[in-house]
Amino acid sequence: MKLLLIEDNRSLADSLKKHLGKNFLVDVARTGEEGQRHALTNSHDVIVLDLNLPDTNGADVCKNIRNAQITTPILILTAVADIPSRVSLLNAGADDYLTKPFSIAELRARLGALLRRVPASYTPGVLTICDLTVDPNRRKVERAGIPISLRRKEFDILEYLIRNRGRAVTRAMILDHAWDTNKETWHNTVDVHIKHLRDKVDRPFSAPLIKTAYGIGYMIDEA
Repeated sequence: MKLLLIEDNRSLADSLKKHLGKNFLVDVARTGEEGQRHALTNSHDVIVLDLNLPDTNGADVCKNIRNAQITTPILILTAVADIPSRVSLLNAGADDYLTKPFSIAELRARLGALLRRVPASYTPGVLTICDLTVDPNRRKVERAGIPISLRRKEFDILEYLIRNRGRAVTRAMILDHAWDTNKETWHNTVDVHIKHLRDKVDRPFSAPLIKTAYGIGYMIDEA
């Protein structure tokens, strides 16, 4: 899963990226303008947005993201504790807020709760297709009851494919989901990781699930 962190405090941003990086691929923006650009041009599962940014107010960034019809869950970090201010954040389009100082454990819990609320296109819990099961929370994969050990990028790609089952996704879409937005990565990197996935998920079994969508990219579907 991919998280956008909009936070100008470098030490806090680095600390959050380190701790949340265990569960998310984290993109970091240090200004409201940069964060808004990331939100409008890249796909994320959740956004963590600081209220006090050097160039603008986080509430305005939140409003602009919502005005662009982006429904990604947004959690705002704020030092403001009074009820009218918190109500205004929710009215600006935030899904939740967390008052500073906060614990990483509470932030993780609130992010998990936000992701469980995401409708339709996001399915929490264990993902299953044919005899393949993927558990995003424990990052465990089994096929026909046999555990499969995957590296982080392999797991992220497989989860993305299974969440888009029956739909062809391009290499660019896979890159956007599974790699840091700021990191330059070649499309053939995706092909290499797909080959490794097939070696582990498909080849030891009778029916292949990962398929090439010629001229487009890849997809996963019932055999």
